[in-house]
Order: sequence, then C-alpha cells, then structure tokens
Amino acid sequence: MMELDKGFHAEIDQIAEDFWYEVLAKFQDANIYQTWSHDKIRFGRKKISHLILKKDGKIIAAVQVRLVKIPVINVGIAYVFWGPLWKVKHAFPDPDIFTQAIRALRNEYTTRQGLMLRIYPALFSDESDVFLPILKKEGFTLMEKIPLSRTLLIDLNPDLDILRKGLDQKWRNCLNRSMKNDLELLEGNSDEMFEMFIALYKELLDRKQFAEPNDINEFRLIQEDLPADYKMKIYLCRYQGQLCAGAIMATVGQTGIYLFGATNEVGMKSNGSYLIQWKFIEWLKQNQFDCYNLNGINPVTNPGTYKFKAGLCGKNGKDVYLLGMFEACDNIVSAFAVKCGDLLLSYYKKGQAAARNMRNMLQARLNLLKQ
Repeated sequence: MMELDKGFHAEIDQIAEDFWYEVLAKFQDANIYQTWSHDKIRFGRKKISHLILKKDGKIIAAVQVRLVKIPVINVGIAYVFWGPLWKVKHAFPDPDIFTQAIRALRNEYTTRQGLMLRIYPALFSDESDVFLPILKKEGFTLMEKIPLSRTLLIDLNPDLDILRKGLDQKWRNCLNRSMKNDLELLEGNSDEMFEMFIALYKELLDRKQFAEPNDINEFRLIQEDLPADYKMKIYLCRYQGQLCAGAIMATVGQTGIYLFGATNEVGMKSNGSYLIQWKFIEWLKQNQFDCYNLNGINPVTNPGTYKFKAGLCGKNGKDVYLLGMFEACDNIVSAFAVKCGDLLLSYYKKGQAAARNMRNMLQARLNLLKQ
C-alpha cells in the first residue's frame, strides 16, 4: 500500500445519494456515467461503491465504483468508468489530485478488498505525456487488447458566430437549409418525449440493421431516477407535423455528451438533425459549458455518422482517442476469476454477433423473395 501524501484523506461509502449529487456539482469533469442513478439502474444499488478524497478536510476528488464479487470468497472486480472526478470547478486542474485519487482507489479496492481494479478515465490521447507516466508509477497497466475509443471534442469557448464559421462548409449549408424548412423543434426531459424518441430510434436501428449499442430503455429508467438538474436533454424535430429527427444529450459537469441520435427519411430531406445539434450548441454556450463530446466515431463501421459528426466539429475541435482501460491487481485469485470471466464474456459476445449476422442474412433473403 502506498500512503497518500500529507493532508489527503479518503472516505469509503460514507455518503448518501442526495449528497452525492452535491459532490458532482463541484467537478467540471462530472458526467452521467458517474451519477448514482446510472449505476443503480444498470447494475443495482448493492453493486456500487463511492470514494471521496479530501485534502485538509475539503473534497477534491470523487469516484463511483462498480463492484462484481463472487459470493463467499469475496474476490472479483472493481470497475470505474469515466472517473475519478478530479477537476474541481474554478480551479486549475492539478494532476497531483488525479495521482492521489487513483492511489486511494488502489489502496481500497486492490489492497484492502483484494479485487481486480480497472479504471477507464476520461482522459485523452493529447494528455498521454502527463497521465501515462502517473498511471504506470501508481501500478496500473494498460489493457492493450482493448481497442481505444475515438471521439471528437468541440471547444465551446469561442463566440457563437466563430463556432458557426468553424463548421464544415457542407454541414453549415445543411444547417442553413434546415432553418428555412419551417421545422418545429421540441426540447425537454419528460418521459413522454423519451418515449417518442425511442420509437424513432428503433425505426433507425431496423432500417440500418444496426445492433443496439446501449439499451435505450435503461436510459429511460435512468432519466426517471435522475434529479431534475441532472436529467438528460431531449430534442425532437417535426416537419409538417411528422416527427423526423431527435437526439438525447447528457449535460452533467461542464461537458455536453451526445448519447443518442436518430432520423428518418423525412428528417434526412429536411435536415432536422442539423438544426437539433446547432440548437444544442447554442444551449451549451448559454449555460457556460466548456466542451461538447460527440461520444464516439468510427469511419469504417459507421461512415455516415462519422461524416455528420466530423462536419459538426469542423475547425472547432479535435479528433482524439481515450487513453484506454488500465488495471491493477495484487490478488491472484481475483485476477484468475476476472480473466475467466473475460473469456466467457468474449465467447458470449461472439455468439451474439453470429446470431445477429444470421438474422440479418435471413432477413435479407426474405426481402429478396418479397421483391
């Protein structure tokens, strides 16, 4: 165990749900994946843990941890997604706070509880020179077999007119056309709007024969559970009374995150998605957000979405990779159990993919027979 530096102190599971949201409000890097509601709905209350890091009595870092343990022998994994939170609002980000936070995590979940600890921090490739040495020094190893996620980050600090000029020319042309199409834009966070979006989203998945990357019904339950100030923002667009486009974004911390988007044939012709994205950027600017994370791009497997997001980013942002997932473990039983679990999960995913490909092939053949 590496002792925390003088003045630092960690507290484990000494916080109530309502106060956790007060803690999140202190951090500019807070995000929906670190909300109590997200992990409670997706994994269950008994499987989440919370660590608070203080310096001289003041909260300077916080992290929500998912726990998966094998009963009786109490071995397993502690997993952190987009944490720890360590960028305190109105303060210059101090990498030493990040260092102390991951040290506190390792002390508690690896050394004391004997678990495999995996963290997937919200850090990007342009920060690697600073944070990769820290992670290595604190005993974390990069999981090289896991592909790095790629995204686009839009800098929202310039004035709105500069951001508009920075859009890709073709993207800006589509936005201009959308503003002439007499589109009706709805925005809110109600369950009724969520239900309307889901119908549009399912239609998109069926049309493109995409596998659903995240269970949107889980996010609907998360939305219901989130406090009012933390609810996801929903945009819906109508053209001549018909729903044609929609999007759902997270607005926790000081970074907006694109979660879900959908459009239909009418939406593609009327450019409804362009209007939605621009109106969201206007809202982020009005509410003093620093960044808009377009949350995942893949030019190979999803070139259409990549082209749309790249045009939206234009000259206003950067194309980056997340640093990746890192692990640390001192308990060989936990390490063995987790590796076995990884292998079983890999076989399960391969089986799902094979079944999905078979369904798509059969559907394609049925469609040919109908023609």
